[in-house]
Amino acid sequence: MDFELVYRCETILDPEGSFLQRWNKIFLVNCALAISLDAVFFYAPVINRHSTCLDLDHRLQIIVCLLRTLADIFYILHIIFQFRTGFRAPSSRVFGRGELVIDSWIIGKKYLSTYFIIDTLSVLPLPQVVVFIVNPQLKSPVSFLRKDLLKFVILSQLVPRLVRIYPIYKDVTTTSGMLIETAWAGAAINLFFYMLASHVVGAYWYLLSIERQDQCWRNWCGMHNLSTSYLYCGGDRTHNDPTERYTFLNASCPLIDPEEIEDSTVFNFGIFIKALQFRIGESRDFPYKFSYCFWWALRNISSLGSNLDTSPFIGEVLFAVFISIFGLILFSLLIGNMQKYLQNLQSIASKIEEEREKRKNTELWMSHCMLPENLKDRIREYRLYKWKKTKGVDEDGLINDLPKDLRRDIKRHFCLALLRRMPAAEAFDGPLLDAMCDRLKRVLYAKGTYIVMEGDPVDDMLFIVRGKLETLTTNTGRTGFFNLSFFKAGDFFGEELLPWSLQSQSFSFQPISTRTVRAITEVEAFALTAHDLKSLLSYHLLNPLHRKQLLLTMRLYSHKWRTWAANFIQAAWWRYLKRKQNRAIKEAEDRLPPKPRNLRLTV
Repeated sequence: MDFELVYRCETILDPEGSFLQRWNKIFLVNCALAISLDAVFFYAPVINRHSTCLDLDHRLQIIVCLLRTLADIFYILHIIFQFRTGFRAPSSRVFGRGELVIDSWIIGKKYLSTYFIIDTLSVLPLPQVVVFIVNPQLKSPVSFLRKDLLKFVILSQLVPRLVRIYPIYKDVTTTSGMLIETAWAGAAINLFFYMLASHVVGAYWYLLSIERQDQCWRNWCGMHNLSTSYLYCGGDRTHNDPTERYTFLNASCPLIDPEEIEDSTVFNFGIFIKALQFRIGESRDFPYKFSYCFWWALRNISSLGSNLDTSPFIGEVLFAVFISIFGLILFSLLIGNMQKYLQNLQSIASKIEEEREKRKNTELWMSHCMLPENLKDRIREYRLYKWKKTKGVDEDGLINDLPKDLRRDIKRHFCLALLRRMPAAEAFDGPLLDAMCDRLKRVLYAKGTYIVMEGDPVDDMLFIVRGKLETLTTNTGRTGFFNLSFFKAGDFFGEELLPWSLQSQSFSFQPISTRTVRAITEVEAFALTAHDLKSLLSYHLLNPLHRKQLLLTMRLYSHKWRTWAANFIQAAWWRYLKRKQNRAIKEAEDRLPPKPRNLRLTV
């Protein structure tokens, strides 16, 4: 069962592991790039000047579809990783992190009930289906249906993709503290999201400008009872002269600035007039269109839409209102996030400097002592692990500064559940448990640390909060003897100290460990020293019957006594098999006929 547990731990990803931290950052960038790619689809509608019709830039659509497929691969990988990513059970949280849940069924059930639907909606290849499958099957008017269908698909998927960014950003900042650790990088990432929003707004502004031009043409055709089929490329266009048609349509929809319009019958393009005057919609040069639309959106978002002169068209007014409110929100978030980053960096600057000074002194000491490289690497790994867990905060100092009653309640919250999982705790009363909680100290062990070696004195009794350890014994080097087992969160070891504390009268000679204990993952635990345990038991357990009951209970659950019992049972079993085998051989020999005697002939 322990080997199965280890295998499942290796196949389940730790949400705070280095791999998932890097992957979440990569996926966060991919989400931002995917949103920017979706916005590029808004640049696909163009006005074909030669045929005087509304068309689509097929080359741009194909390129964006291919790039979007590459981005969707990251979404698929993210969904797969989510089914293999453990999570911290809230019920197991004592402080900091909780115990990692590695049950695949529970992980899958949790993911299906949270973000699976959003991730699935985000990864659906709807734009690819529209471009490569649906559009070729459509009849006239081709461009009108294609444009509206593509716009609906992009907007429907833009919402779940935007919703998915915040949880990923929260995961990154929760596991690693913050997305970036320098002020300039914080400014860069916030400016990037600000520019991403400007790109999306600029692309939608371009699409709306094309729609306003189309609406003007349709209104004019409706007033003169003309067919609108020839306005769209690929349909039944009855007009034969493209040049005359182009001049005719331009004359019907003059591009006049809103403040210069004197005739109420002239179509008012409002905030889209610049895109049409500069013929942005007639160009298939993507950098040309993108640069101007991006600049327009960035300028108006930064000015909160104060320069926008809208027409009475309600859709245009709502778009301008959206730009004003959206710009105000983005500007507030930009300033707030920058202030937050500066405050966080200033608050941890002193701690980082202190830790850097300690690392420098440690390196000088290791060089002075000429330690081997393997010991240097282990020291560096432990200091890095301790910094990662504590961030330079002295938790014991914070707790000791509190009043005694509050400190006792906090320690009870941290440690009482762990102590009660010990079988011997049934014989402990409330004051003894409170006193043991008060004496427990938090300890950290990096992966691969040997906590105690076989044959060394047992100094502490450890109660594991989280992490996994392996314990093995060779029965003091006995040939052919080997026993391996595992400890997990909620277990304890160092039970040799309990009989020693109850029977021995000396504090000098501590019991000898019969097992080697090594951390196979990062381990957090509470330690109770041998001196504290002996002092507490000597004061609180004065009844000899209680002492004897405690000794019998510890023998029942002790790993040492269980190992010896298994050893004796195994030895007795082998002796039984040996006697049975000898008995069978003897019975077989008895059933054989007697050998004839050799007769000696004499002459």
